[in-house]
Amino acid sequence: MMNMHAHAQAHTPGSYEVSTYPLAVEGVRLAFGGLKALDGASFHIQPGIITGLIGPNGAGKTTMFNVISSLYRADSGSITFMGRTIERLRPHQITRLGLVRTFQIARGFPKLTVFEHLMVYGDQQPGESIRTALMGSVKARRREAELAEKALSIAARLRLSHVIDNKVTDLSGGQKKLLEIGRALMAEPRMILFDEPAAGVNPTLAEEIGDHLLSLVSDGVTVLLIEHDMALIERICQRVIVMAQGRTLAEGTFEEVRENSEVQDAYLGGRR
Repeated sequence: MMNMHAHAQAHTPGSYEVSTYPLAVEGVRLAFGGLKALDGASFHIQPGIITGLIGPNGAGKTTMFNVISSLYRADSGSITFMGRTIERLRPHQITRLGLVRTFQIARGFPKLTVFEHLMVYGDQQPGESIRTALMGSVKARRREAELAEKALSIAARLRLSHVIDNKVTDLSGGQKKLLEIGRALMAEPRMILFDEPAAGVNPTLAEEIGDHLLSLVSDGVTVLLIEHDMALIERICQRVIVMAQGRTLAEGTFEEVRENSEVQDAYLGGRR
C-alpha cells in the first residue's frame, strides 16, 4: 500500500481554493486553559461523498465538530462552508445555510412523539413566527402540511413509521439514532456532520445506518462522519481524515491511512 507520509501534513492555508469545497477548515486552534484541544487542524471536504474523521480518543474530533457548528468559538483559524466564512455565525444560522450536525447522544424533546419531534426541526417551521402562528395563514397551514408529509416520508425512509406516535423516551437506543438522522434530514441539509451514528448499536443496525448514509450521498448530501467502527468506515467512506493531538495527521483512502506508520503510532499510543 502507498505510504501516506507525504500526505500527512496539514494543508498550507491558501494552497487551494476553499470555495471549490463544501467545507474547508484552515489552521483551527482552540485551548481550554493550558490544554490544546485543537492545534492548527486543517482539512477540506470533497462534495458528494462520505468522508470519515477518525483518530484515537482525545484527538479533537468532536471538539472540531463543536467548532464547525459554532457550539465552541475557535481561538484562531478559519472555517468556510460553500465559500462563506462561518466561524462567527451562530449555530442556527449555520443550520439554515444547510450545514447540520448530529450528536453522539440523541438530542430532542423527550415528551414529544416521533412525529412531533420531526416537525419541530422542519425548515421554515410556521410556528417560528409568533405572528404567523397566531394568524394561522393559508401559507402557514400549507407549509405545515408540507412538513407533515416530509416527516412521514422520513419516518418511512428510516423505518420508524411503526413508532411515529411513540414518545421519544419510549424508543430504543437504535431507534433514537435513526431519529437523529431524521432530525438532520428535516432541516433540508446540504451537508451533515454525523458524530458516531452507529455507536452502541448492534452490527445489523450499524450496517443499516451505513446504508442510510450512502443513500443520503445518492441524494446529493455531503457527509462528514466521526466513527470508531472501522469496518463501517472502510465500507462507506471514500476518503478518511485522521486527527491526533488536535492536528490533522493524514488524509487518503482507508487503505492508505491504515498503512501509514504515523497513523499506526497515533492509535497505538492513544488507546486506553
